[in-house]
Amino acid sequence: MEQSRAQGGAREAAYPHVPAIPVAPAVGVPEQARGEHTHSEPPAPRVVQRHSVRGQILDALRAALVSGELIPGEVYSGPALGARFGVSATPVREAMQQLSLEGAVEVVPNRGFRVTVRSAVELAELAEVRSLIEVPIMLRLARTVPADRWCDLRPLAEATTAAAATGDRAAYAESDRAFHGAVLALSGNRQLVAVADDLHRRSQWPLLTGDPLGRRADLLADAAEHLALLDALVAQDLTVVQSLVREHFAGADR
Repeated sequence: MEQSRAQGGAREAAYPHVPAIPVAPAVGVPEQARGEHTHSEPPAPRVVQRHSVRGQILDALRAALVSGELIPGEVYSGPALGARFGVSATPVREAMQQLSLEGAVEVVPNRGFRVTVRSAVELAELAEVRSLIEVPIMLRLARTVPADRWCDLRPLAEATTAAAATGDRAAYAESDRAFHGAVLALSGNRQLVAVADDLHRRSQWPLLTGDPLGRRADLLADAAEHLALLDALVAQDLTVVQSLVREHFAGADR
């Protein structure tokens, strides 16, 4: 028992901000049927529950990547993370496979998953691609979208400022993506929104180092650009819109 408690404490120290995810029993499956396969009552609720847990783990892993709890270059195994979450390794591996598709981790055969290390060149490339896609769309929207529609997005921009003020990079990343997604959604092009969101998420995986206060200042500066962009869109000031968007992406690797 003492050994088990010690191991639990070690896991908490290794991942202090990655929450353990309790797995609830399958809903609607009789006690005697759990763990058994019958011809008349297949355990469908178990499948739903597993996917739900996988989604929670994926969200938690994304937050851990952005916040720096999962370290670039380090290898993490499915069983070890599964033990931390209180689930089997299977949903963890499934979540990690999704992160692999997003470029956040890479598979290491027989070991697990290594967190991707991004170079300054890769970040600059991502910023350039985002700019090539979003600047023309923003300029088109500035000419065609009524001012009141932009005003509707102000609470999302303000939410990024609130998240930045906490210094919580994971919370800021989500609010930042929500704002950009809402702006691009006004184009009516769902494929564009999906591609831009993928590029945006990839640009958020690199982790910050240095003084946490400096990081908070960078987030606040980034958030302030959202409000300035809305003001320029309302005013239909195309020159300022173009300048702000390009500068915003150039600072995305802060």
